[in-house]
Amino acid sequence: MANNPVNRKEALTEPFKRAVSSATRAIAGDDEIQVTYTAEPPGKDGKVIRLPEPARIPSKEELAIIRGYADSLALQSACHDPEVHNSICPSGGQARTVFEAVEKARVEAVGSMRMAGMADNLSAKTEDVYRQSRFQNVEDKADAPLEDALSLLVRECLTGQKPPENARHLVDLWRPWIEENAGDVMSSLREVVEDQKQFGRTLKEMLTALDIEEELMEGQQEASGEVEDQEQDSAADDSNESEMDDTSESSSDEEMFEGEGGEDAESAEMGTVDLLDTDADGTEAPDVNEPWRPNMSVLDDPEAFGYKVFSTKFDEIVTAEDLCDPEELERLRNSLDKQLQSLHGAVARLANKLQRKLLAQQNRAWDFDLEEGILDVGRLSRVVTDPLFPLSFKQESDTNFRDTVVTLLLDNSGSMRGRPIMVAACCADILARTLERCGVKVEILGFTTRAWKGGLSREDWLSAGKPQSPGRLNDLRHIVYKAADNPWRRSRRNLGLMMREGLLKENIDGEALTWAHNRILGRPEQRRILMMISDGAPVDDSTLSVNSGSYLEHHLRQVIEEIETKSPVELIAIGIGHDVTRYYRRAVTITDAEELAGALTDQLAELFEEKPNAFFANSRTGGPRYSRPRK
Repeated sequence: MANNPVNRKEALTEPFKRAVSSATRAIAGDDEIQVTYTAEPPGKDGKVIRLPEPARIPSKEELAIIRGYADSLALQSACHDPEVHNSICPSGGQARTVFEAVEKARVEAVGSMRMAGMADNLSAKTEDVYRQSRFQNVEDKADAPLEDALSLLVRECLTGQKPPENARHLVDLWRPWIEENAGDVMSSLREVVEDQKQFGRTLKEMLTALDIEEELMEGQQEASGEVEDQEQDSAADDSNESEMDDTSESSSDEEMFEGEGGEDAESAEMGTVDLLDTDADGTEAPDVNEPWRPNMSVLDDPEAFGYKVFSTKFDEIVTAEDLCDPEELERLRNSLDKQLQSLHGAVARLANKLQRKLLAQQNRAWDFDLEEGILDVGRLSRVVTDPLFPLSFKQESDTNFRDTVVTLLLDNSGSMRGRPIMVAACCADILARTLERCGVKVEILGFTTRAWKGGLSREDWLSAGKPQSPGRLNDLRHIVYKAADNPWRRSRRNLGLMMREGLLKENIDGEALTWAHNRILGRPEQRRILMMISDGAPVDDSTLSVNSGSYLEHHLRQVIEEIETKSPVELIAIGIGHDVTRYYRRAVTITDAEELAGALTDQLAELFEEKPNAFFANSRTGGPRYSRPRK
């Protein structure tokens, strides 16, 4: 039987996607549900379920994780009634957060108890959720979310499944207190797990036993008391206003007989001015000409968004030449070339494919038979035979290819040591050459820290008496391997620095992304593309040991959100063995560093094939948030 040519061109993951989509609709019991695979975080919006986009060659673990997200979201449709939930769920505060987390655990427990295969998928999904967390280092309950601990304990009570490895320390912090105060009530949840309404009522009893719901009720009473006080104050104000109206009416007749230049009029005017120049406390009002910034940005003022830096005086932005002498750089580059001979051919073929696509978009085209323009030498005979014939000129037509700059931001953390950083250096090197041939400027940057577990910043913090919540507590090292205006031939040996022993340490992604974004934002090119290449979540033991476990990750999410929604820079991320799709809207995850070249070229090819993002249309603020600095 002849092979179907369509099937030969189909991606390897397409049959898997179709199977998961069909299973999701079957579990949910709703044929109208649509399943999409995107770079956005998994979720459910009405009848649309979003799942992570699988890698081109996904591992068994990744497939199980995707099935786990699909099963969880399908069970939300099958076993969760929103009307019942709204009727019994607390109205707000921590009680509502905990209630919703445990209700989600109930829904997943129902599926796990009914089907063993689904239990394995949901377990893989839960492991993935907590894989990048820092809860194993948490020492204080204040930094350990109660909703996560309670939902995992209820999951263990209902299904017998132990908490994920990275979340066991979190659960152990809360377990004694929860079991002491609400252990009996939690045990009774198993009997009503299939009944959402009864489960919710029992869960509210459990929250009462833990004094969570009582705190919510007290807050509501305080709020209602404040409302009553406000109503009384407003009633008093109304009565005062009516009395003032009567007084003003009686005095207005007297004022009409006063002269315009009289002392009474003057004093009244001065009194009015004084009232306008002071606020309710008697202090002077601020100058109206004082600069005011209504749209604060986490890129400009991270501290206003909860991210502090203890000290920046030890941070550094250096070039490769500053960290290594020329002889050693040349030796490291030669060593890199020798180790990458086998990889060089495959990467070069992909780069050539990208080059052909880019050059095809830059092909010159001409419009002929025009009345003005450049004289068309092919029409010289016509000019001789018929000098009055007007259509003998030509003009070059415009191309859609815009002036572009690309920044490659490479994670230089210790986890990239070995083949990952070697492959990243090779790909950056060949792509820089390829894009340079096509007239696209490339900047190659790296980010790490100057020391392990804190450097001079931590020593200053210790000398200052260990103040609470110091913020970032390490010394940044941002490296410029190749500036955008430097040709590749002058910067090629700089990439060998990545092979230097002792360079790769820890990674603080949020500040590195801000730095790279601000650099590319100052470029004069019309189109700016920023590609982040990383193999893990931000990690700095010194910072995370004295702040919350999600301190660096939360700042990274804020920076990404700011760039993706309010900046003209186009942001892409590639994760090596790390799911970056949970952070970035446009991202791809690869399981092996060998796939990096293909992922880089594919993402760039897709960007250049489509129209550049319409920033004015996509901006949530109705206009551009950033602009290039004027020269």
